[in-house]
Amino acid sequence: MSLVFAGICSHAPGITGRADRADPKLREGLYTNFEKMRQGLEKSGAEALVVVAAEHFANFFMDNMPAFCMGMADYYEGPIEDEKWLGIKHQRIPGNSELSNHLITNIMQEVDLSYAQEWKFDHGIMVPLHFLTPNYNIDVIPVNINCQGPPLTPLQRSWAFGEALRRACDSTSKRIAIVGTGGISHWPATPDSGKINEDWDRDFLDKWENNRKEDLLAYTDEQVYAEAGQGGFEIRTFISIAAACGGQKGNILFYAPIPIYAVGCTVATMEIA
Repeated sequence: MSLVFAGICSHAPGITGRADRADPKLREGLYTNFEKMRQGLEKSGAEALVVVAAEHFANFFMDNMPAFCMGMADYYEGPIEDEKWLGIKHQRIPGNSELSNHLITNIMQEVDLSYAQEWKFDHGIMVPLHFLTPNYNIDVIPVNINCQGPPLTPLQRSWAFGEALRRACDSTSKRIAIVGTGGISHWPATPDSGKINEDWDRDFLDKWENNRKEDLLAYTDEQVYAEAGQGGFEIRTFISIAAACGGQKGNILFYAPIPIYAVGCTVATMEIA
């Protein structure tokens, strides 16, 4: 049928793995708005959920690092991390190989896209699914944008991917939701872990919320690394969602820096043209 829902959210492992160590008001604010997002997703009647995420060397490494990859399996498993560490039990998540094949074939007409018939989900996908599809009862199609191994996927190509994804979604008979997951500013696995640049985050979210394409694509990797850490490279997933929404504006449901989760935590939706 078409794209029926779009949003973005953070995926930091601390959101579930260190849940009880955060300021209770901030934690409940984050969780409450994840629930609002879940309700919106459910209300949309989506039959499949495309999760545009940033992988963390769980499946792709420097010997094989595609700029874009989409899953094409009938099911997936995750988390690849320790259940107790992440606070999420191992699950078998339904996929949809036929729908994936349709989307991939369509997107490849405009954007070079790899595909994978095997994929172990890490926290980049499992944390959002934990909140948005807690019963794991919707088909999930994973996407990875290379936000981790330089040379990184260019921002303008992330935008082009988002536009191609939208056209592919609109070409199907299914009702499809898309969610981009990532940072924003964070310095994972470094001595600066827990550092958050709130001003940078809010400035980026203002550009995203108002879907200011030129401003979103004006960032350089050097600037992002200096001001938002290597975790800031995950803005690519958020940018792809903005592109898929055809210039519409977003709604920031929640943003707050939560140091124990080591990231500026975000939950937001975006209108669909």
